[in-house]
Amino acid sequence: MDFSFISQALSQLFAPDTAAYALATIGLAVHFGYTGLMNFGQSAFMAVGAYFFAIGARTLNMPLPLCLLFGVLGAVVFALLLGIPTLRLRADYLSMVTIAAAEIVRYVAITPELTPLTGGQGGLTSFDYGNAWAALNPIPAPASGGFYTFGPLSYSRDDLFNLIVCWAVVIVAAVLVWALMRSPWGRVVRGIREDEDAVRALGKNVFSYKMQALVLGGVLAGVAGMLYIMPKGLNPDIGGTQTTFFLWTILFLGGAATVFGPIIGSMIFWFTLIVTDGVVSLLTTSNILPISGIQGGQIRFILVGLGLMALVIFRPQGIFGNKAETYFNG
Repeated sequence: MDFSFISQALSQLFAPDTAAYALATIGLAVHFGYTGLMNFGQSAFMAVGAYFFAIGARTLNMPLPLCLLFGVLGAVVFALLLGIPTLRLRADYLSMVTIAAAEIVRYVAITPELTPLTGGQGGLTSFDYGNAWAALNPIPAPASGGFYTFGPLSYSRDDLFNLIVCWAVVIVAAVLVWALMRSPWGRVVRGIREDEDAVRALGKNVFSYKMQALVLGGVLAGVAGMLYIMPKGLNPDIGGTQTTFFLWTILFLGGAATVFGPIIGSMIFWFTLIVTDGVVSLLTTSNILPISGIQGGQIRFILVGLGLMALVIFRPQGIFGNKAETYFNG
């Protein structure tokens, strides 16, 4: 039997994709876990950041630092456009609006008329940042073999650089959010989560604080979108509902009102997803499960969904969360 999926799952623990999802989930924790904003469109922020970065590099021929700033600017503008008319809505209405906003972003990106700019259904698979990005790599070429080996894991020079940069950004973002949530600003947004009427009665501008939280979490997701497309190119599926489902699963797994929970949650989620897929494929090819390979791909999501249901029922606070913070005025 082929158990190669185990080494693949181990490598996924530290992959740039895992880091990107961890970063986007930290942004979602700012929205939902700390401020109580029911944002079901976090994938839209990832897509906006990724598209602005890719368009800046591929179409506008911007240098790499300006592409990064362009992606952040796109996330800020989208947060303002989304938040100004919606942040006064109740939580259930806000959730519906954010879902619709994410779908709008995805459909705009794949509109045939915008294909020269966004790449349409095919996305943007080549942008001229490679040389500039490679020039920043201080890691020397390995002495032999072309790969750095850490136990069962092997990385090329460029892959190792991408991995280090992605996780460095995640750690910086986590420390920043951790410090903010222990500042007076963080205490205000926590109060908004618990009872925004009480915070408003104290003279605080609740709408302004909600907007700041939306922008902060949106920028983190926009940066995550840029990190996500760095090694692979841009696919419009980044803005799909599946991405949002993954982010919420990671959030509940690690803990909604935590900073470092999303990091571990992202690692566990992707490890579990690959192991589940490998086990189902193994059982399918061995004729133990009488299903096709395509059906096996769907079973892994069923199993992950059942696991999420059990988590919400038996440990709603997640692995690192505080149960007292799972009950608030939505």
